[in-house]
Amino acid sequence: MGEPLVVSRGSVSVRCLTAPNPGPMTAQGTNTYLLGEKQHLVIDPGPVSHSHIDAILAATNGEISHIICTHTHPDHSPASKPLAEITGASVLGARPESLQHQDETFEPDEELAHGVYVGNSEVQLLALHTPGHVGNHFCFLLEPEGLLFSGDHVMSGSTVVIVPPEGSMRDYLASLRLLKAHEISRIAPAHGELIDDPMTEIQRVINHRLAREQKVVDALTGTYQTLDELVKVVYSDVPDTMHEWAKLSLEAHLLKLRDDERAEKAVKTEKADKKDRAAGRGAGSWRLAGKLAP
Repeated sequence: MGEPLVVSRGSVSVRCLTAPNPGPMTAQGTNTYLLGEKQHLVIDPGPVSHSHIDAILAATNGEISHIICTHTHPDHSPASKPLAEITGASVLGARPESLQHQDETFEPDEELAHGVYVGNSEVQLLALHTPGHVGNHFCFLLEPEGLLFSGDHVMSGSTVVIVPPEGSMRDYLASLRLLKAHEISRIAPAHGELIDDPMTEIQRVINHRLAREQKVVDALTGTYQTLDELVKVVYSDVPDTMHEWAKLSLEAHLLKLRDDERAEKAVKTEKADKKDRAAGRGAGSWRLAGKLAP
C-alpha cells in the first residue's frame, strides 16, 4: 500500500491512504484520511480490504479513537466494523433512510448531528450535514486549517451521482450553498486529488447542475418520455456505459422539477416504480408540466 500521503503538517497532522478499489465511480479508490499523531481520527475507512485495513493500522499504530463515515455507501463505511473491533474505536456516522445501495453492516456508536464537534482532545472537526448525494451525508471541517473533508459531496474531476429516493437534487444544491458560508481553504475529497480553489469549484458544480437541469427542461415535451429515452438526450455528452448511473441523477433532476411544478410524472403505483428500478429502467415516465406543455 505504501506510505500515507501527507496532506497537512499544520496544527493537525493529516495523511491520506487510498483504498485499492479503483473504478469508474471511485477514481483511483476511496481516500481514507488519518488525522492526529497520538490518538487518531479515521475518516472513511473504505471497503473491507485486508491490505487497506492493515495499512491504516500500521500508519496509526492501531491508536484510533474515532472512525468517522461521511455516509454509508459500500466504498466508504464497511471497514469501520472490523477496524473498530480491532482497535476499540468509536464509530460515528448517520444511519441511512433505507438500505438501497447502502452498507448493511454499518452500526454507529454515535449518530452525527449538524453543527456538532466530533473528535478527541487532539483533533476536533465540525460536522456539517450535507444531504444530496444521499440523505445521510456529512462533510467535516477542520477549522484551524480550513480543510474540508467532503466525502462524495464534492469530488475532484468527477460529478457526484444523486441517488433517489434517498438523494435529492434540491438538497444537494442547498448543501453546496451551505458550504460557501464557511471559511474553506482546501477540499479533501473521498475520491480524486485535493482541491485548492474550493469556492470556485463549489460554484462550478452549482453552475453545472443548473445547466444540466436546463437540458432536462429542454428535452421534455408534452408527451411522456421514459428515463431511457431522456438520458440519451440529456446526457449525450456522457459515454453510454455510464447512462445507468446517469439515470439516477436524471431522476433527481426530474423530481426537483416536479416539486417546482415544471415537470410531471405519469401516475404509477409504488410497486410499478420498484419494478422499473429493479429492471434498470429508472422510475416512471415524464413530461413537461401541463401548464408548460405546448
